[in-house]
Amino acid sequence: MSIGTFNCPSCAQPLTLPPSFTGTQVQCPQCQNIINLPGQGAAPPMPQPVVPQPVTPQPVTPQPVANSPAVGNIGKMSLTNSADTGADTPTRQLFNKITAEVAKVFVGQEELVLGTLVALFSNGHVLIESVPGLGKTLFVRTLGHVLGCDFGRIQFTADLMPSDITGAPVFNMKTQEFTFHPGPVFTQLLLADEINRSPAKTHAALLEIMQEHRVTVDGKSYQLDPPFLVIATQNPVEQEGTYNLPEAQLDRFMMKLIVNYPTEQQEADILKQHSLQKNIDEFLQNEVQTVSSPAEINAAIKANADIRIDDALANYINKIVRLTRQWPQLYMGASPRAGLALMQGARTLAAFQGRDYAIPDDVVQITLPVLRHRVMLTAEAEVEGQQADQILTDMIRTVEVPRL
Repeated sequence: MSIGTFNCPSCAQPLTLPPSFTGTQVQCPQCQNIINLPGQGAAPPMPQPVVPQPVTPQPVTPQPVANSPAVGNIGKMSLTNSADTGADTPTRQLFNKITAEVAKVFVGQEELVLGTLVALFSNGHVLIESVPGLGKTLFVRTLGHVLGCDFGRIQFTADLMPSDITGAPVFNMKTQEFTFHPGPVFTQLLLADEINRSPAKTHAALLEIMQEHRVTVDGKSYQLDPPFLVIATQNPVEQEGTYNLPEAQLDRFMMKLIVNYPTEQQEADILKQHSLQKNIDEFLQNEVQTVSSPAEINAAIKANADIRIDDALANYINKIVRLTRQWPQLYMGASPRAGLALMQGARTLAAFQGRDYAIPDDVVQITLPVLRHRVMLTAEAEVEGQQADQILTDMIRTVEVPRL
């Protein structure tokens, strides 16, 4: 005979005890609670209601995957500390000659020079954000002279019209016909200076030009001569009189480069080199050599398509791009065009190093410039003052780097 079956007052564990335990104390095997059993003739203890305690879920933070030195190079575009160098190929020789000639005029800013050349040899475009006076116009003029390409400039203002960019038909009084007069976009290196000082209708004139390298006016298309590179500069959006670029326009740029002030030594070199009031056109003609041509650049672009990208590296790029659409601090992720830009940029960086294959280090170096303008932060992240670069850096560190 037993005193009955009852539940533990603490954990509700069912207990069945014999009569010999009457009036004693027992320990619950489930929760180790001490239970006082009733004496002879007393009713067994009534089960106590078990109130579940609320459990606060702990946020699961993805842990960084530090299985490759490549994750330490996020956002650092430089070939001086590359993990792997190759042979002395024609593309590598061309890259070294271009950078050596540009350095005669333009001091420092390695990321600007490297990022622009990567975009040029990948059939892409560059958006540069910086304060005025850091030599962006000088850099583009020097680059055009070194490459042997035509150089054009458009100063964007609030009253600039789309026809001021593309060109427009002009009535010829002699022939009594309209003749198309090409606009300043009919060049090879185009500097769109302070592009965010014009409204969206003016930016729309560049959409077809940047994507398809052609201009359509009155139903007729005019093709641009390759290579064609748009280098657009914009002031920080906090400055007065600026407009935010629409997402469709931003996505046309392969990279967004942030140009900061030069180092102390670089600024001292700038003061010594450019304080003599030399005529820049004469200096370019006499001191800086033209080491390339549009035909050579087009041949190098075509050759870069043969750079091998392993399937594991392609999956790595795909994971990074897709993760931007799921990351909790990002309201809008990157488009498939971002993955194509990473693939093409990795091939170009590999070619600049003389390799016929790309490695994860090539991808990691250009990830921030390729993605930073293609993602939108959530309202909470913006209120907290978070930056896109830091969010993307934390995100990239969670993706396992493939071992090739």
